[in-house]
Amino acid sequence: MEAIILPKDQYDELLVRMDEIKISLAKAQSEPEDIFVDNPEFLELMNVSKRTAQTWRDEGVISFSQIGSKIYYRMSDIQKLLDSSRRKAFNCNYK
Repeated sequence: MEAIILPKDQYDELLVRMDEIKISLAKAQSEPEDIFVDNPEFLELMNVSKRTAQTWRDEGVISFSQIGSKIYYRMSDIQKLLDSSRRKAFNCNYK
C-alpha cells in the first residue's frame, strides 16, 4: 500500500471539503422539493379529481406553480399536505 503525506492544513481542508460533499449529498437525497410533478401526476398520486385539485389550489390547501396552462406541484408541498392531515392510529390491543 502506498502512503501519501500531506501537510496538516491540506489534510484539514480535505476533511472540510469531504464534509461539505457529504452534507450536500445528504441534502439532495432527503429533500424532495427539487422534484416537481405536473397536474396529471398529482391527480393520480393523490387519487383526486381535477375539480378537487382546483379547489385545493383555490383554497390554498396546496401550493403550486403555473407556467402558461401547465400546473406543477413540489413533492415537498405534497408531503406537507399529507403530514398536516395525518392522524395518529388508535392504540388498540387486539388479542
